Amino acid sequence: MTVLKTSMRNFFAHKGRMALSAVAVLLSVAFVCGTLVFTDTMNTTFDKLFQATASDVTVSAKGSSDTGQTTSRTGKPPVIPASVLGEVRGAQGVKAAEGTVFSTSVTVVDAKKDKLSPTSGAPTIVGSWNGNDARTMEITTGTAPKGPGQVMVDEDTADKHHLKLGDDIGMISVVGTHHARVSGIAAFKVTNPGAAIFYLDTRTAQRTLVGQTGVYTDVNVTAAQGVTDAQLKRNVTAALGHGYKVQTAKEVAAANQKSVEGFLNVMKYALLGFAGIAFLVGIFLIINTFSMLVAQRTREIGLMRAIGSSRKQVNRSVLIEALLLGVIGSVLGVGAGIGIAVGLMKLMGTMGMHLSTDDLTVAWTTPALGLLLGVVVTVLAAYLPARRAGKVSPMAALRDAGAPADTKAGAVRAVVGLLLTAAGGWSLYVAATADKAKAGSGWLGLGVVATLLGFVVIGPLLAGGLVRILGAVILRIFGPVGRMAERNALRNPRRTGATGAALMIGLALVACLSVVGSSMVASATDELDRTVGADFIIQSDNQGGLIDPQAVRAVKDTAGLKRVTEYKWTEADFTLPDGTALKKNTIMATDPTYASDVRTKTVAGELKDAFRPDSMSVPEKFAGEHGIRLGSRITVAFAEGSTTHLTVRAITSSDGLIDAGAKYTSVQTMAKYLPAHRMPLDEMLFATAEDGHQAAAYKALKSALHDNPALTVRDQTDYKKALKDQIGQLLNMIYGLLALAIIVAVLGVVNTLALSVVERTREIGLMRAIGLSRRQLRRMIRLESVVIAVFGALLGLGLGMGWGATAQKLLALEGLKVLDIPWPTISTVFVASAFVGLFAALIPAFRAGRMNVLNAIATD
Repeated sequence: MTVLKTSMRNFFAHKGRMALSAVAVLLSVAFVCGTLVFTDTMNTTFDKLFQATASDVTVSAKGSSDTGQTTSRTGKPPVIPASVLGEVRGAQGVKAAEGTVFSTSVTVVDAKKDKLSPTSGAPTIVGSWNGNDARTMEITTGTAPKGPGQVMVDEDTADKHHLKLGDDIGMISVVGTHHARVSGIAAFKVTNPGAAIFYLDTRTAQRTLVGQTGVYTDVNVTAAQGVTDAQLKRNVTAALGHGYKVQTAKEVAAANQKSVEGFLNVMKYALLGFAGIAFLVGIFLIINTFSMLVAQRTREIGLMRAIGSSRKQVNRSVLIEALLLGVIGSVLGVGAGIGIAVGLMKLMGTMGMHLSTDDLTVAWTTPALGLLLGVVVTVLAAYLPARRAGKVSPMAALRDAGAPADTKAGAVRAVVGLLLTAAGGWSLYVAATADKAKAGSGWLGLGVVATLLGFVVIGPLLAGGLVRILGAVILRIFGPVGRMAERNALRNPRRTGATGAALMIGLALVACLSVVGSSMVASATDELDRTVGADFIIQSDNQGGLIDPQAVRAVKDTAGLKRVTEYKWTEADFTLPDGTALKKNTIMATDPTYASDVRTKTVAGELKDAFRPDSMSVPEKFAGEHGIRLGSRITVAFAEGSTTHLTVRAITSSDGLIDAGAKYTSVQTMAKYLPAHRMPLDEMLFATAEDGHQAAAYKALKSALHDNPALTVRDQTDYKKALKDQIGQLLNMIYGLLALAIIVAVLGVVNTLALSVVERTREIGLMRAIGLSRRQLRRMIRLESVVIAVFGALLGLGLGMGWGATAQKLLALEGLKVLDIPWPTISTVFVASAFVGLFAALIPAFRAGRMNVLNAIATD
């Protein structure tokens, strides 16, 4: 009980000094809890949506997607004949059945040709208005569609794009473009996570999406009273046979949930990973805080030991303080985490994914996990300072207020740090020289962990050398004040090393990802320059990325073009010369001009020969694994087509980005063995202008495709910029998440300086008494902060560039051969680190400047 009282007294006596450590715990726990609440809420939202929109039993085509997405490469959804509806209605236990048609491979535009699609990545759905939708949607304005000239739109999409009754809407599908005017607006009765939905009447939907009447994509079946979904499924299957997909509402909901589960898990674990980094950085803050508090209370601890307190009691007293810190920070963090989750929901709302706070889901495991993590991490971080406090000798403590130095422990630490760093460096070397990316990635991970731990452990040793160098370069120009700042930073190398290490972790990851991202862009740019001979690349930005036939005709009819190359793919089963059977392999089909559009390196034969009748190419690695050589014949069974034997006329090099792993045949060969209505749409088009007419052809292409905003025309400059922008957006998002760790590291610098000022109160008073001005005192503290921040930045950036360069060596095995160090980014981060140091020193320097000289000198 005495130990508890002592701990409580000490904790509240130093509550101001504990505050920043509590903030670090709070932020880390809040990020974990916020992530869990946010992803749980998204799961709840999707669960409610899928359960509400699924009929008791759904009948669809055998090859249709479980998730309801249009998966056919033809751009049309898989359909079933209308006769199925009558058979289903005759099945036992059926109360009602209704045929529906819908597709997700549609581009919807307004009268100005602007796309009416979600920005959140959710699908655009065009379908027939039916009774199942009427259960989950409420018409708030106008009426349901009646006839080919009418369309109804969901309320969220109408609000976002300012649509009103009577507005013209164009729906561009593989069949053609259908125009209709808004007849009604319907609101979801459950939360819509962001899909844009447009309703037509059934006959119009059939003609617009499939090009024929008398077919449905689904039949929605409602069970009679007392009939379970499972019983109804058995009855419907008995009536139809096994030629169709029959699913209960629960099965449909589960399949849909599985489709979003992967995305949600990636988001969840990525965010938790960044929270883990913040926890790691927070550990250094907590260690520094308790180490300095123990050092400042050395005399007090000595008195406790002198009057009979044991080492265990002193140790336990410090750990109880840590426990209080962990509990308070974690409890506040759980509450803040719920706030973060609500904030993320609002942010997703601005991006088009609507999440209602009515669905906010806080499972009991979330606060439990947050509390457990926060408390355990805090107590573990405080263990070393607590153990050090227990070792304080009573007599030594009473003689000297400073903490006892442990020379032996410092030597052991240096040796361990050097060994870890050496082991990490060796692992990185092995990774960089690996022959296979998969084998090297394990060594890379080991090297990253070992070098990070090594630099953390060896930090005090590095601080002694680097701070002196930085002092000579940066601080000496400030005269005596600069030299005092340097000595303050060197006074306790362990503290400086730990403070710099906290900043090092975040900046190392920033530098590593910058090098990898920049190298990816440079490699892709270099590959485009070397291999792509076409002037323009046309692609669809829609989900699925297919180009409809009318757009292909528009491109081919564009004036000023020398050639247009189609590029499509489908699935096929292969039987290889060695007897190996491969199911659902991808085979690309393109025109013979592709050999000129993309300068593909071959190790045997010429790529142009692969486009001869009944011919194909295979990649080098694939050929080596299966003993394939020029002249080998491969049995190819096209999905939904016929089976043939294709002769290998070229073996392409696996040493590249664009063609690595691809198997090619000609469009004509594919068309020979696939029915016309099964031919896949184009994935992209390559176009080459007449000599000297590139600018005019570029303008003409954009004009020809103006009516379909989903299609983008890019020249090579545009394509390079798009790649750079995509990678840049990803990196910016990652940098934003890493900002949490950097904020915690900044708190660590602030806390270290604040506690250092308290520790040196008497010293500061004496310096002020002998003539040091307030301005000089503040500058001294700011310079000390800057040198610590720059020290951490040097370690982090150097370490991160080493990791990034090693990662690029592995990526080179996959075709990304150019190493590019983004010096502007690295330089900006380095300079920003100095400003971080200045910012972190503002409050400690201000407090030091306001210190009363006489009171400071009188401090014991």
